[in-house]
Amino acid sequence: MILGALHLAAASQGTMNNWLIGDESFGYYETVGGGSGATVKSCGADAVHSHMTNTRLTDPEILEYRCPVILREFGIRADSGGRGRQTGGNGMVRRIEFRQPMTLSLLTSRRASRPWGLDGGQPGEHGQNLLRQVSGEEVDLGSRCQVQVARGDQLVLSTPGGGGWGAPVG
Repeated sequence: MILGALHLAAASQGTMNNWLIGDESFGYYETVGGGSGATVKSCGADAVHSHMTNTRLTDPEILEYRCPVILREFGIRADSGGRGRQTGGNGMVRRIEFRQPMTLSLLTSRRASRPWGLDGGQPGEHGQNLLRQVSGEEVDLGSRCQVQVARGDQLVLSTPGGGGWGAPVG
């Protein structure tokens, strides 16, 4: 908000995209990056933690070794940054399959609203948290929740892109 008020950068992904899992035998907490907002001089960065410090993702091999999960997808969320003369950064996609029943908690933002652009730049895409149940049902988990997941269920965490700067050219 401060960077936008000072007209220095379009909106970024918002708060960290926090996901937590656990049961009586283990607990795990992770923050996932998203897109940063563009500035008058540069495009936003893809798949980064924005406006925060002292965090990083766990390596996929370590995550799967220490926790009963399989990381099925981990990448940049294409075309999620807002269009503009300078494009907003793209968010991330992380798809996690659960290998046993456990509790999943999410604390995320910009799921209903989109990260705004500046000076005619388009907003970035909003994030989405989906639970693909082994039954075939797909449930939108919203921005904050605590749910029980089953073996074979998958969390699809799609983080927001950043807003663009300036009216798109062409």
